[in-house]
Amino acid sequence: MTAPTYDVIAIGNAIVDILSQAEDSFIVEQGMTKGSMALMFSPEEADALYAKMGPGREVSGGSAANTVAGIAALGGRCGFIGQVADDQLGEVFAHDIRAAGVDFDTAPRAGAPTTARCLIFVTPDGQRTMNTFLGASQFLPASALDEDLIASGAILYLEGYLWDPEEPRAAMRKAIEIARANGRKVAFTLSDVFCISRHGGDFRALIADGLIDILFANENELLALCEHEDFESAVAHIHGKVPVLVVTRSEKGAIALVGDERVTVSAEPIEAVIDTTGAGDLFAAGFLHGQAQGLGIEKSLKLGALCAAEIIQHYGARPEADLKELAAARLG
Repeated sequence: MTAPTYDVIAIGNAIVDILSQAEDSFIVEQGMTKGSMALMFSPEEADALYAKMGPGREVSGGSAANTVAGIAALGGRCGFIGQVADDQLGEVFAHDIRAAGVDFDTAPRAGAPTTARCLIFVTPDGQRTMNTFLGASQFLPASALDEDLIASGAILYLEGYLWDPEEPRAAMRKAIEIARANGRKVAFTLSDVFCISRHGGDFRALIADGLIDILFANENELLALCEHEDFESAVAHIHGKVPVLVVTRSEKGAIALVGDERVTVSAEPIEAVIDTTGAGDLFAAGFLHGQAQGLGIEKSLKLGALCAAEIIQHYGARPEADLKELAAARLG
């Protein structure tokens, strides 16, 4: 087995986020569930909602893409696999992720549909309500996988959002096989309760089959996965079924379970919550970077909390502050 040359290789939706401020009343009027993600199934639906948005700001996004951008900002070496279309938004996404220091070589897809976009409405309390048109990202084929790239990463990181379409789901199953065959770890984020409602059986099967080494969830996702109403009961239910379980709990901090060890960290203090878009993604970035660098669980959790705190203090899900400087100042 050769030594890995990348810290993390991620597979996920290649999306350009369009963020706009909105009042709670707008969320209600549009029939949205505040703080959640909903899919839009046609470009016409996406165009109609876009027309109702206030002034917007375009920022490259996608859950796993945000995570590897965060790891790169911390000094890690990462690669990303995701499908864009041969269009302007596809060029924006490719430019941004490469400029962040992430290797990205997936060939763009010709023709319709367009590159994925996520319309994000940020309410005054900083909560983000997402409406996603998956576009080209849902047509990532297994043939687009760079097997050598996957084999060269210490950790393969997969996002639950991409499990919905059939083609990328098959691609991710193949990627897990490649990572396993090369002795690499597999990390998986549940992404959203919406994903669990549609594919919870698949996720539970991946866990039961021992295919997940590191599982990321927030509190609501854990409850949905375990089909429990009480947090501690859900933790007890999943305990021992994955080698590493990481659960974020917003202002209550985060926990990690590794074997019989349970580690808890507090949320980092901040001045104000501006936009929670990408908080979980950047928490995963800090934690995975810590693990790739051989830090212990507690330091990895603290690094995750630090990265999440940075991201929620501005709009967009890509870091604006120097994460390496922040980490050095807070963690040494």
